[in-house]
Amino acid sequence: PQVKKRDGKAHMCLADFIDPAGDWLGGFAVTAGHGIETKLAEFKAAHDDYSDILLKALADRLAEAMAERMHAHVRRDLWAYAPDEQLDNAALIREQYRGIRPAPGYPACPDHRLKDTLFDLLGRTDSHDPAGITLTTSLAMLPTASVSGFYFGHPQAEYFGVARID
Repeated sequence: PQVKKRDGKAHMCLADFIDPAGDWLGGFAVTAGHGIETKLAEFKAAHDDYSDILLKALADRLAEAMAERMHAHVRRDLWAYAPDEQLDNAALIREQYRGIRPAPGYPACPDHRLKDTLFDLLGRTDSHDPAGITLTTSLAMLPTASVSGFYFGHPQAEYFGVARID
């Protein structure tokens, strides 16, 4: 069983945000890590740890920005449940949009094994990986500057953490 949450908060589940009368569940995988390996090798050979760290951080931020942009595209255009949405950066940080994009391995979806299901849904085959992202045997994404997850558009969807399982 799950450990009791403080203040009597409910134990939430991502399935709570799928309307049985008809709903959509989406998936995504984006990366900004392709092609940086050569430059990283140059930095390593030159013992330039600072540039190595900066390039990795830039690639990570670009992947996160693409994931955020794709989520906005889903909300405004593809599913169009928020076609007139105009949020500034502060509103995005406060997650004032409708819908969520939880990722396997994070608090609302702590089981990394769901990446296998997600990548299969995104069309992974023996000769094709979504966005050129591969999963290691421990389910880490390569290139590491990659982001993947699910889209939930339910009006009551919100981020949460699964309580510790006892």
